[in-house]
Amino acid sequence: MSLDGITLRSLVHELSNTLIEGKINKIYQPENDELLISIRNKGKNEKLILSASSNNPRIHFTNSTKENPQSPPMFCMLLRKHLQNGKILSIKQQYLERIIKITISNYDELGVLSEKELIIEIMGRHSNIILIEKRTKKIIDAIKRITPDISSVRQVLPGVKYQLPPNQNKLNPLKLNKEQFFNIINNVNEGNKIYKFIYENFVGISPLIAKEICSRENIYENSLIGGLNEEDKEKIFLSFKKLINDVINNNNKPSMIYNEYKTKILGFSSIDLTQFKESKKVYFNSISDLLNTVYETKDRLDRIQQKSLSLKKHIKTKLDRDKNKLAKQKEELFNAKNREKYKIYGELITANIYKIEKGMDILTTENYYDNNNLIEIKLNPNLTPSENAQKYFKRYNKLKNAFNEVSIQISQTKEEINYLEHILLSIENSTDLSELEEIKEELIDGGYVKYRRKNKSREKKNIKSKPLHFISSDGFDMYVGKNNRQNDYLTLKFADKEDIWLHTKDIPGSHIIIRKNNKEVPEETLYEAALLAAFHSKGKMSSNVAIDYTEKKNVKKPNRAKPGMVIYENNNTLYVTPTEKEISKIEKNK
Repeated sequence: MSLDGITLRSLVHELSNTLIEGKINKIYQPENDELLISIRNKGKNEKLILSASSNNPRIHFTNSTKENPQSPPMFCMLLRKHLQNGKILSIKQQYLERIIKITISNYDELGVLSEKELIIEIMGRHSNIILIEKRTKKIIDAIKRITPDISSVRQVLPGVKYQLPPNQNKLNPLKLNKEQFFNIINNVNEGNKIYKFIYENFVGISPLIAKEICSRENIYENSLIGGLNEEDKEKIFLSFKKLINDVINNNNKPSMIYNEYKTKILGFSSIDLTQFKESKKVYFNSISDLLNTVYETKDRLDRIQQKSLSLKKHIKTKLDRDKNKLAKQKEELFNAKNREKYKIYGELITANIYKIEKGMDILTTENYYDNNNLIEIKLNPNLTPSENAQKYFKRYNKLKNAFNEVSIQISQTKEEINYLEHILLSIENSTDLSELEEIKEELIDGGYVKYRRKNKSREKKNIKSKPLHFISSDGFDMYVGKNNRQNDYLTLKFADKEDIWLHTKDIPGSHIIIRKNNKEVPEETLYEAALLAAFHSKGKMSSNVAIDYTEKKNVKKPNRAKPGMVIYENNNTLYVTPTEKEISKIEKNK
């Protein structure tokens, strides 16, 4: 998912309307590959961010600020020399390429008015910001210098004449005509997928836009070109042409699309992406608002992912150890279950002590515990008969004590595993840094994480995330805890005694509360709450997930129980299969 040529065209139109004739006041370089330019025009100050980062190259207006280095980098000083106090004359895009040229006029050190071009190339890891002399096309400098060692095809160095990036032999869709389109599609490999054909042959078209062109005519994006008839090709051309006409006429509808969990951005564009459901979309008033939100969200989600990976790794290591411990404990328990035979051996040796002669290593006798069938009992010839009997009684007593002790240990280990699996689920459900901070503080309190901040008690008061809130189709409020602290809050403090409490049966999941408000809860609301319980659990990808439900007064927290852990009684169980379609219906009422 990247900034494509179509969205850039809309952005250029927006930037031109705002910045042409504007004066560049200040230039900063907060990152090695990022610029922040302050521009004043029509009585307003605007901040323009230009980034050549490999992960998120972009250009758009922004309200955010970053701390600048104490000493400005050389490229920043160069830009200040050539562009500060300059006037923006034009902002243009190279066809639908992801290349933007900003022309700026300014007086040089000799007092001569000259024009420079600041070129922003948005091309993934090859992204760059380059300053050139407009008249000679010679490069003054770039935020990333490309030497012959890096590329033998195209160098970006001071004094070298600027050249456009290598042409990929793609066609300009702004001049698309029917004859040209059919000539290309009828002469390509019939095994190509239609959406891939579109973005591989036309400039500025991303895979997302190619899929949109297909979706608008209900043509499967992965259809092979050889399987399309002439009518299908005609539909695709008309859909393509209409989309391009909307782009040319600036018929913009900027939108961003989330996944179901709102933990990932699926796409964004200046046009309306009809291939996605409305429940997943967020619309914006401008392209810059869209891009600012997209990249701030991506940055936030990236930081959440990085932090969650660290916590996950720590918890998974502990979880693996506990599972290995449980396996060994079960093996010990299995061995301890056979303890009765050692008691029998001792009693039979005692009963037959008069038959045992010195040096015997096996006693063969009738087992009066087993219908007097003959049994062989091993003896230690170096021990007396009484000592052999005592040896077996000691082993019996040891295993008896071990059985009781290991049974308790197994119960404790299972509780620990259940708790850690709840923690993992909470980490996966986190969509905000504050939620991860809550989980981390919980782990610190539980001794799972050794690191402890100074003034922790003060910080903990400031860390408070909110449970999810939904409204059922019958108008009932439904609340979902996303971590153990939220679960405890919902169940132990927030819910009234008569409210309905739901949780997945025997698997980690969120606590769900239905507010009754002295009303009877309809079956449809109960079903929707059960869907939420299944969806926010370890069984979210399963079918027929068992959901227990009861009144909150039947839910108790045992003494010394870990956060989020409760017991309950007088419950009923229903079975649901959470699907994207049904969850989306509930989310519409969120």
